[in-house]
Amino acid sequence: MTAPRFQVVGIGNAIVDVIAPADDAFLDRMGIAKGIMQLIERDRAEALYAAMEAPRQVPGGSVANTMAGCGNLGLRTAFIGRVRDDALGRFYAGAMAEEGTVFANPPVPAAMPADGNPAGAGPADRDLPTSRSMIFFSPDGERSMNTYLGISAELGPEDVRADVAGAAAILLLEGYLYDRPAGKAAFETAARLTRRSGGMAGIALSDPFCVDRHRADFRRLVRELDYVIGNQHEWESLYECGLAEALRRAAQDCGLVVCTRSGDEVILIRGEERVVVPVRRLTPVDATGAGDLFAAGFLYGLIHGMPLETAGRMGCLAAAEVISHVGARPEGDLRQLFREAGLPVAETV
Repeated sequence: MTAPRFQVVGIGNAIVDVIAPADDAFLDRMGIAKGIMQLIERDRAEALYAAMEAPRQVPGGSVANTMAGCGNLGLRTAFIGRVRDDALGRFYAGAMAEEGTVFANPPVPAAMPADGNPAGAGPADRDLPTSRSMIFFSPDGERSMNTYLGISAELGPEDVRADVAGAAAILLLEGYLYDRPAGKAAFETAARLTRRSGGMAGIALSDPFCVDRHRADFRRLVRELDYVIGNQHEWESLYECGLAEALRRAAQDCGLVVCTRSGDEVILIRGEERVVVPVRRLTPVDATGAGDLFAAGFLYGLIHGMPLETAGRMGCLAAAEVISHVGARPEGDLRQLFREAGLPVAETV
């Protein structure tokens, strides 16, 4: 049997992260809710950008960060997302390629209406720019994300290439996509293509507020997909109960359940198997991307058939690396970190 073209494919929002430090006084002054992600409009994004001190620009988006981690680990990866053919969009597509991830969708050119005038001269929604997120990290490592979705919100089933989603051993879906009907359709198209070709499809729950918005859909997906990754607050929100009961119900619904707990033990459940992986507590420099990189390490273990405990430990090590510096993508060699921790490292293909 021919090996899948891609070991891991992600589908999600393609967002340029603009990162800057901020103390609590700044957050209060700017009306920024600490420690969560909130969607903002274009005017608000421009105002926050103007207020940032020494901003740093990096490619981001939750599942795209996971693909970057998987690429760092030597996996064959691709990402399905949507950017405009503007400066940020070209930066994003080029950065993904440099990190070894196939960016499946070329930047979208500006629309040209029938009168021949550039789309920017017409209705605002005809030429949405590349998405961006203003991320403020606090001295305690918390990050406060203010995301303008831009063109990323237009991702639809027409953007899902069968030769990408249908060539994945594992597909990771971003829960945030469910905020728009077109994204929801793209999400389900990709999952159907992957599973039809024999691959596994799973979802990252994204955040508790996203779960609140789409609880009925997410409960259905937990039953239909092959694995689900979420943190304690997301699982509790999904089942509207305490963690122990939420995980009991999740284990009945889903073949593979992963629960991270912000510095406490990680819980993994597959059928009758339940594994608890201890976490070494660290003071984060920047907590951005911790869950995304946990997913990368975990999927590395999963794709190589590692025991659940090993896959969980890999996820924890990858998360620890990314919170040791500013930014949501790894700067060190994750495979070397695994070797130093005595974990098995597979040969790249």
